[in-house]
Amino acid sequence: MKKNLIVFGTRPEAIKMAPLVQEFKKHSDIFETRVCVTAQHREMLDQVLDFFNIQPEYDLNLMKANQNLYSLTGDIIVGLKEVLEDFNPDYVYVHGDTTTTMAASLASFYSGAKICHVEAGLRTNFKRTPFPEEMNRQITGRIADYHFAPTEASKENLLKENIDSQSILVTGNTVIDALIDSSKRVEDIYNSEIEILKKFVKKDSKIILVTGHRRENHGDGFIRICEALREIALGNPEVDIIYPVHLNPNVKEPVYKILSGISNIKLIEPLAYPAFVWLMSKSYLIITDSGGVQEEAPSLGKPVLVMRESTERPEAVLAGTVILVGTNKELIINETNKLLQDNNAYIKMSVLHNPYGDGKACERIVNFISILK
Repeated sequence: MKKNLIVFGTRPEAIKMAPLVQEFKKHSDIFETRVCVTAQHREMLDQVLDFFNIQPEYDLNLMKANQNLYSLTGDIIVGLKEVLEDFNPDYVYVHGDTTTTMAASLASFYSGAKICHVEAGLRTNFKRTPFPEEMNRQITGRIADYHFAPTEASKENLLKENIDSQSILVTGNTVIDALIDSSKRVEDIYNSEIEILKKFVKKDSKIILVTGHRRENHGDGFIRICEALREIALGNPEVDIIYPVHLNPNVKEPVYKILSGISNIKLIEPLAYPAFVWLMSKSYLIITDSGGVQEEAPSLGKPVLVMRESTERPEAVLAGTVILVGTNKELIINETNKLLQDNNAYIKMSVLHNPYGDGKACERIVNFISILK
């Protein structure tokens, strides 16, 4: 029996690792698989665990008020020591670029386990953009033994860093595995959040879904974003902008100050994953600074405007499914209006192939690990 420990701590990680947990559980004759959550995020993480029916064997429960990167990093490393000593896994799986990912990789390296990096090889090559994610994934990439790259471009990034090609597998992104399953399920389940959202989604209106939380956009960046959204709403009364607002005060304060009171802008609380998937599927287009949404939306045929100056996911830019607009007010307004008013431009973006996978990433990972000696 090969012993697997799957570690994650935030909602995005949980979404992307849930289908991997489920796939390994199908092969309990080969693998003993346990889950450890750090709870770097608590409430949003628990919502995902509940939706995917995952019960962690270990819960470090580390989230606390006003936590910072220094204390969080230390707490994860120390907290995982006991877990690693108790289970003594052969393989530890981490995802992407969070503080949990980086710190868990280091702790697992200390323990002697093999580290498997899911969603490996993403790079902007600007160490503070995004912060701290870019350095988290680069550090994890140096520590990892096996690298599950979502695309060929990600694999090329790793090869340029002298990573052994035999340790790299191009899988597609596990978020597509999760999305394909979830987008079907949310149409058939009763969900109180979805029932509330249905009141906002009018038959004849075009829904623009907005999400934003990146640290590098705090301050003037968010002010410009909000001013752009205000002009878009006032200039397009047939459009409804729905914005689940992140709870961080650096986001919440400018958003409510600039956008409150505009009739076709709905500012709502952050959504749990099922409701968010449902709302994505009903949207006309999406404006976001999220990495995961850049990957998910093309599978639903939704054009995406990305409010970042650079992206570690250039495949979607090259494929034409997303456009980088940064926090440039005029660019956000102009590109949004183009998609609202030019049907050919909209169709061109919405029917393109998703470069991030076919929903079989987890199956490929399990097959790869199962044949390792």
